[in-house]
Amino acid sequence: MGVATLAAIVMGAGAAQAADAAAGKDVFKVCMACHTTEQGKNKVGPSLHGVVGRPAASVDGFKYSGPMKEKAAGGLTWTAENLDAYIKAPKEIVPGGTMAFAGLKDDAKRADLIAFLAEQK
Repeated sequence: MGVATLAAIVMGAGAAQAADAAAGKDVFKVCMACHTTEQGKNKVGPSLHGVVGRPAASVDGFKYSGPMKEKAAGGLTWTAENLDAYIKAPKEIVPGGTMAFAGLKDDAKRADLIAFLAEQK
């Protein structure tokens, strides 16, 4: 799936042209305190290498919270749409989860970030 297609799924066709993986790399700097895109390397949060399309709570060697494990057991997969909702409001998607990030409200920045994450495979 191309970045433009991914952005279209997340934001609707009109915003697809605005999604920019390079800009998403800059947005990712906010995430770097807790996450990396390096495969097999976890920090406070799990590696986000290959996150788009991956089942939730599936990174080997990372200790997930109970609420995240429950969501994963319920079938949560990190589709572009689910990532968009989670990045916007983590506590609404996984109540009681341990992600300290309050959320990214800017639609364009979330689309850019997800476009960047989609390239990390």
